[in-house]
Amino acid sequence: MHSFGYRANALLTFALTILALICALASLSDNLNSPSTSAEIQILNINWFQRHPDGNDEVSLTLNITADLQSLFTWNTKQVFVFVAAEYETPKNTLNQVSVWDGIIPAKEHAKFWIQTSNKYRLIDQGGNLRGKEFNLTLHWHVMPKTGKMFADKIVMSGYRLPDEYR
Repeated sequence: MHSFGYRANALLTFALTILALICALASLSDNLNSPSTSAEIQILNINWFQRHPDGNDEVSLTLNITADLQSLFTWNTKQVFVFVAAEYETPKNTLNQVSVWDGIIPAKEHAKFWIQTSNKYRLIDQGGNLRGKEFNLTLHWHVMPKTGKMFADKIVMSGYRLPDEYR
Protein backbone atom coordinates (compact mmCIF):
# COMPACT_ATOMS: atom_id res chain seq x y z
CA MET A 1 0.00 0.00 0.00
CA HIS A 2 1.19 3.51 -0.78
CA SER A 3 1.67 6.09 1.92
CA PHE A 4 -0.37 9.26 2.26
CA GLY A 5 2.61 11.40 1.15
CA TYR A 6 3.08 9.33 -2.01
CA ARG A 7 -0.64 9.64 -2.92
CA ALA A 8 -0.68 13.41 -2.23
CA ASN A 9 2.41 13.83 -4.42
CA ALA A 10 0.84 11.89 -7.30
CA LEU A 11 -2.42 13.86 -7.03
CA LEU A 12 -0.60 17.24 -6.94
CA THR A 13 1.61 16.30 -9.91
CA PHE A 14 -1.43 15.23 -11.93
CA ALA A 15 -3.33 18.44 -11.06
CA LEU A 16 -0.39 20.67 -12.04
CA THR A 17 0.07 18.77 -15.32
CA ILE A 18 -3.60 19.29 -16.20
CA LEU A 19 -3.33 23.00 -15.25
CA ALA A 20 -0.26 23.44 -17.47
CA LEU A 21 -2.06 21.72 -20.35
CA ILE A 22 -5.10 23.99 -19.97
CA CYS A 23 -2.85 27.10 -19.92
CA ALA A 24 -1.06 25.92 -23.08
CA LEU A 25 -4.37 25.31 -24.87
CA ALA A 26 -5.63 28.73 -23.78
CA SER A 27 -2.50 30.37 -25.13
CA LEU A 28 -2.79 28.53 -28.45
CA SER A 29 -6.44 29.50 -28.82
CA ASP A 30 -5.39 33.18 -29.12
CA ASN A 31 -3.65 32.32 -32.39
CA LEU A 32 -7.09 31.70 -33.91
CA ASN A 33 -8.09 35.34 -33.34
CA SER A 34 -7.44 37.57 -36.36
CA PRO A 35 -8.06 41.15 -35.20
CA SER A 36 -9.29 43.87 -37.54
CA THR A 37 -8.10 47.18 -36.14
CA SER A 38 -8.40 50.70 -37.48
CA ALA A 39 -6.74 53.97 -36.58
CA GLU A 40 -6.31 57.50 -37.84
CA ILE A 41 -3.98 60.23 -36.61
CA GLN A 42 -4.31 63.86 -37.61
CA ILE A 43 -1.89 66.66 -36.82
CA LEU A 44 -4.11 69.55 -35.78
CA ASN A 45 -1.33 72.02 -35.03
CA ILE A 46 2.43 72.39 -34.84
CA ASN A 47 2.66 74.26 -31.52
CA TRP A 48 6.33 75.06 -31.88
CA PHE A 49 9.30 74.02 -33.95
CA GLN A 50 12.61 75.28 -32.64
CA ARG A 51 16.33 74.68 -32.62
CA HIS A 52 18.05 74.42 -29.24
CA PRO A 53 21.43 76.07 -28.60
CA ASP A 54 23.01 72.59 -28.52
CA GLY A 55 21.89 72.01 -32.15
CA ASN A 56 18.91 69.73 -31.50
CA ASP A 57 15.52 70.27 -33.14
CA GLU A 58 12.36 70.09 -30.99
CA VAL A 59 8.76 69.88 -32.18
CA SER A 60 5.51 70.09 -30.23
CA LEU A 61 2.41 68.74 -31.99
CA THR A 62 -1.30 68.68 -31.23
CA LEU A 63 -2.65 65.29 -32.33
CA ASN A 64 -6.11 63.89 -32.90
CA ILE A 65 -5.89 60.10 -32.37
CA THR A 66 -8.86 57.90 -33.29
CA ALA A 67 -8.63 54.12 -32.96
CA ASP A 68 -10.78 51.02 -32.71
CA LEU A 69 -8.77 48.23 -31.08
CA GLN A 70 -11.69 46.25 -29.64
CA SER A 71 -10.95 43.20 -31.78
CA LEU A 72 -7.63 42.76 -29.95
CA PHE A 73 -9.51 41.77 -26.80
CA THR A 74 -10.33 38.10 -26.26
CA TRP A 75 -11.14 36.21 -23.09
CA ASN A 76 -7.35 35.87 -22.56
CA THR A 77 -6.41 39.56 -22.90
CA LYS A 78 -5.34 41.30 -19.70
CA GLN A 79 -4.54 44.74 -21.19
CA VAL A 80 -3.16 46.43 -24.30
CA PHE A 81 -0.26 48.91 -24.29
CA VAL A 82 -0.57 51.46 -27.12
CA PHE A 83 1.87 54.12 -28.29
CA VAL A 84 2.33 56.53 -31.19
CA ALA A 85 5.82 56.93 -32.63
CA ALA A 86 7.14 59.45 -35.13
CA GLU A 87 9.43 57.61 -37.58
CA TYR A 88 11.81 59.28 -40.01
CA GLU A 89 15.18 58.87 -41.75
CA THR A 90 18.35 60.90 -41.34
CA PRO A 91 21.74 60.68 -43.07
CA LYS A 92 23.15 58.88 -39.99
CA ASN A 93 20.25 56.48 -39.30
CA THR A 94 17.86 54.73 -41.65
CA LEU A 95 15.18 54.60 -38.92
CA ASN A 96 14.62 57.04 -36.08
CA GLN A 97 11.68 56.35 -33.77
CA VAL A 98 10.48 58.82 -31.18
CA SER A 99 7.52 57.98 -28.95
CA VAL A 100 5.15 60.96 -28.74
CA TRP A 101 2.16 59.45 -26.86
CA ASP A 102 1.28 56.23 -25.02
CA GLY A 103 -1.49 54.67 -23.00
CA ILE A 104 -2.76 51.46 -21.42
CA ILE A 105 -6.16 50.07 -22.40
CA PRO A 106 -7.40 47.95 -19.48
CA ALA A 107 -10.64 46.63 -21.01
CA LYS A 108 -12.50 46.18 -24.29
CA GLU A 109 -14.91 48.98 -23.36
CA HIS A 110 -12.02 51.47 -23.52
CA ALA A 111 -10.49 50.11 -26.75
CA LYS A 112 -12.49 52.37 -29.06
CA PHE A 113 -11.27 55.87 -28.36
CA TRP A 114 -10.78 59.40 -29.64
CA ILE A 115 -8.27 61.69 -27.98
CA GLN A 116 -6.99 65.16 -28.76
CA THR A 117 -3.64 65.78 -27.08
CA SER A 118 -0.27 67.45 -27.35
CA ASN A 119 2.61 65.04 -27.64
CA LYS A 120 3.21 63.51 -24.22
CA TYR A 121 6.94 63.12 -24.85
CA ARG A 122 9.17 65.65 -26.56
CA LEU A 123 9.97 65.04 -30.23
CA ILE A 124 13.67 65.91 -30.33
CA ASP A 125 16.17 65.09 -33.06
CA GLN A 126 19.84 65.11 -32.12
CA GLY A 127 21.49 66.88 -35.00
CA GLY A 128 18.94 69.33 -36.36
CA ASN A 129 17.58 67.15 -39.17
CA LEU A 130 13.85 67.88 -38.86
CA ARG A 131 13.36 70.96 -41.09
CA GLY A 132 11.25 69.94 -44.10
CA LYS A 133 11.44 66.29 -43.02
CA GLU A 134 8.80 63.80 -44.13
CA PHE A 135 7.81 61.35 -41.41
CA ASN A 136 5.34 58.62 -40.50
CA LEU A 137 3.16 58.40 -37.42
CA THR A 138 2.83 54.77 -36.36
CA LEU A 139 0.33 53.39 -33.86
CA HIS A 140 1.98 50.41 -32.12
CA TRP A 141 0.27 48.02 -29.71
CA HIS A 142 1.37 45.19 -27.46
CA VAL A 143 -1.30 42.75 -26.30
CA MET A 144 -0.59 41.39 -22.81
CA PRO A 145 -2.44 38.10 -22.25
CA LYS A 146 -3.41 36.51 -18.96
CA THR A 147 -1.46 33.43 -20.03
CA GLY A 148 0.85 32.87 -22.98
CA LYS A 149 3.16 35.11 -24.96
CA MET A 150 2.65 38.77 -25.80
CA PHE A 151 2.24 39.86 -29.38
CA ALA A 152 2.65 43.22 -31.06
CA ASP A 153 1.55 44.88 -34.27
CA LYS A 154 1.23 48.37 -35.74
CA ILE A 155 -0.52 50.62 -38.25
CA VAL A 156 1.74 53.00 -40.21
CA MET A 157 0.29 56.31 -41.36
CA SER A 158 2.48 58.23 -43.79
CA GLY A 159 2.36 61.56 -45.58
CA TYR A 160 3.29 63.97 -42.77
CA ARG A 161 5.84 66.75 -43.29
CA LEU A 162 7.42 69.28 -40.95
CA PRO A 163 7.83 72.94 -41.98
CA ASP A 164 10.96 74.15 -43.75
CA GLU A 165 11.49 76.94 -41.22
CA TYR A 166 11.57 77.09 -37.41
CA ARG A 167 8.58 78.71 -35.61
